[in-house]
Amino acid sequence: MSDDSLRYAGFWPRLGSLLLDLAIQVPLGGMVFWADRYFRLFEVYYLLPGALFGLFYSVYLVQRFGATPGKLIMGIRIRRLGGEPVRYHEAFIRYLPDFVLSLAMSVALTVPLLHMSDAEYLSLSFLGRYQRLADLAPSWYRPLQTAQNIWVWGELIVLLTNRKRRALHDFIAGTVVVHNPPDRIQQHLPA
Repeated sequence: MSDDSLRYAGFWPRLGSLLLDLAIQVPLGGMVFWADRYFRLFEVYYLLPGALFGLFYSVYLVQRFGATPGKLIMGIRIRRLGGEPVRYHEAFIRYLPDFVLSLAMSVALTVPLLHMSDAEYLSLSFLGRYQRLADLAPSWYRPLQTAQNIWVWGELIVLLTNRKRRALHDFIAGTVVVHNPPDRIQQHLPA
């Protein structure tokens, strides 16, 4: 597949796929939200399974199907620059910045949970709990939060300012997101 035959997916299809991915994950998010509300150490126990789920969703599914479920629904795929299917290497490198930042943020907010009592934890509202955890978080939490914000805004700015509509993670991994017409979808899905 030549570079000229690739139709690059822009901001709106990518935003649509992100929103669909979030909608698909609502049941899991709801369960996590509910459990976090009633069990102080839930986030400690969920740290590893949550990280593994992120790897499954953003690395395994991308390598296997060329897209997350939201991208599949939107009819867009992640490809290497020449149009070839994404391998594990590219899928992992593409997800790595988000993975590292979100894992570090989770660790920073889990550490204070070990220093709180159940009574204090359960007495706080959702926003009060988050504020208390942020207050008790390690000193590197605030700079990490700033780095995450810079990363997210950088992704958006880069995506909107280049011809191929590549985000920072696409540049790092050597990937593009392209439209995949319905008649070509079937040939790329495994049997």
